[in-house]
Amino acid sequence: MADAAQDSIFTKIVKGEIPCHRIFENDHILAFLDITPLSVGHTLVIPKRQAEKLEDLPPEDTAELARQLGAIARRVVSATGAEGYNILQNNGRAAGQEVPHVHFHIIPRRAGDGLGYRWKAKPAEQDTLAELARRINATDV
Repeated sequence: MADAAQDSIFTKIVKGEIPCHRIFENDHILAFLDITPLSVGHTLVIPKRQAEKLEDLPPEDTAELARQLGAIARRVVSATGAEGYNILQNNGRAAGQEVPHVHFHIIPRRAGDGLGYRWKAKPAEQDTLAELARRINATDV
């Protein structure tokens, strides 16, 4: 965990220094309602250990997030009557991360809710994909 000078707002929530509306908690993770929700029931799921990016998180914390995300989403969707949901997770400022602490958004959705997202997907050349796959597989980190 980062030192106290670098505590994120989420670490302060975990420590109880900032209140939240908790909806799930265990030894590794905490889920609570977002105070600036995109939709009713917008929930944040965070590891209790502060890490800025997903790859910085110990595997046991990543595994626990994966184990609990679906169950938490199911409860949020059931309680809100949503028709579906998005799970969003950003790593780094360029990707839209505002709080330097790993967090997943569970965003309940309804048809016509206007939330949307802007994907500008375009076909890729097979040779380009093959070369990129080769480079990724050869990368040792």
